[in-house]
Amino acid sequence: MAGLHPGREFLNSLIESGPHKSGTNGMAGEPQNIIETFENPYPQRDYVNETICPEFTSMCPKTGQPDFGTLTITYVADAVCYELKSLKLYLQQYRNYGAFYEKVTNQILDDLVAATQPRWMTLRSEWTPRGGIRTNVTVEYVSNEERTRRRR
Repeated sequence: MAGLHPGREFLNSLIESGPHKSGTNGMAGEPQNIIETFENPYPQRDYVNETICPEFTSMCPKTGQPDFGTLTITYVADAVCYELKSLKLYLQQYRNYGAFYEKVTNQILDDLVAATQPRWMTLRSEWTPRGGIRTNVTVEYVSNEERTRRRR
């Protein structure tokens, strides 16, 4: 019956090659920007869109454990808005992507801005506590035109 239980060496090799180690296949590569857009129906008006994604998941690059959080995306569109199904599919790519909260939050904002070129956009990620510590990350983009308008 000795063959039924893996030996300590085998278990240690699994730990050493686990998904949390950089350069292994356990984590997915960089998420691809697959966000689709549609024409803003009221480009002449400033109105605020808020999208809340309460089931966001990424992976801790240090431990390989899942990180759970809520994303809140708030923006004023210019010419286009993002399409929600493509946003959902884009965000799902992060399930096996290993990155710290700050990188994930900034990368998502960068991809959303690249796809939509909004007047302004804020992304807030609120992460579930780990070891009694809760982290929230807020990042913002303001277009040059919007900056100029705010100064007047």
